[in-house]
Amino acid sequence: MSSSTVVTPAVEPRSAAAPRGSTRPVPSRRARGGAAVWGVAPFAVYVALFLVLPTVIALATGFVDEDGAPTLDTVAALGDPFVLRGFGTSIALSAVTAVIGALLGALVSYAIVSARPEGMLRSVIDAASGVLAQFGGVMLAFAFIATIGIQGGVTVLLRDLAGIDIFADGVWLYESPGLILPYIYFQVPLMIIVFLPALESLKPQWAEANATLGGTTATFWWRIGIPVLWPSFLGSLLLLFANAFSSYATAAALTSQGQSIVPLQIRAALTSETLLGRENLAGALALGMVVVMVIVMTLYALLQRRADRWRR
Repeated sequence: MSSSTVVTPAVEPRSAAAPRGSTRPVPSRRARGGAAVWGVAPFAVYVALFLVLPTVIALATGFVDEDGAPTLDTVAALGDPFVLRGFGTSIALSAVTAVIGALLGALVSYAIVSARPEGMLRSVIDAASGVLAQFGGVMLAFAFIATIGIQGGVTVLLRDLAGIDIFADGVWLYESPGLILPYIYFQVPLMIIVFLPALESLKPQWAEANATLGGTTATFWWRIGIPVLWPSFLGSLLLLFANAFSSYATAAALTSQGQSIVPLQIRAALTSETLLGRENLAGALALGMVVVMVIVMTLYALLQRRADRWRR
């Protein structure tokens, strides 16, 4: 009787990532990484062409003269009193509107944080904030001119019915102080968008622990709520400052007297209204704005990193 040998067919081990009964090959990590790179390539090209390249060109023009030769004479114009006054006005305007917008936006966020996320009130405020935060430029300027301009609806009603002339001391709406109201108009909704998630990150267990230990509502906010929310509030404040500092269209459509802020000074430089014969002053002004924005956004990133510790 001859012995027989049973041959067991070799079975290829199945990948741990493949589901049971699946014969589809699992892409390798290198293949997935390559697909991700090609997926973001269009966005990277868009950013390079429409953000990085214009920024580099704008900054580079501040270091050359009208003949293309390297020079620091244009950058030296940043120390001119006219330019410094423009930066001072821009920083003051941005700071004032950022503080007012942050305080009002934080109060609105606190008022609606307890509302149901899918409720009517929350949905309306979320939708309105998303729209109004982007409602700027010529449309916003026209809205304020039609409302509280020299012949605006509210201005005429106050003058005819109550005898109140809001422009008795000058037409402030078309000067630098007149930019405060339009800027606050889009700063408050932006604050609601960026600060409401921070309020929602406050855990109910913290309030319960505070109450268990005999703490009051004031104790909770003084020892827990405010310390936790403070980095997020400051980060949101810096974001509002950057938003106002870089705004151009609303001021360009509303302001008619002089070039009071840096974006309008850049416009004046690009239309050949140069300062002290410096042909490429716009590039130097853009460099100054970039330096301010880099400082502000660096502080914002540091504060957000600290604030994220409480959201995990």
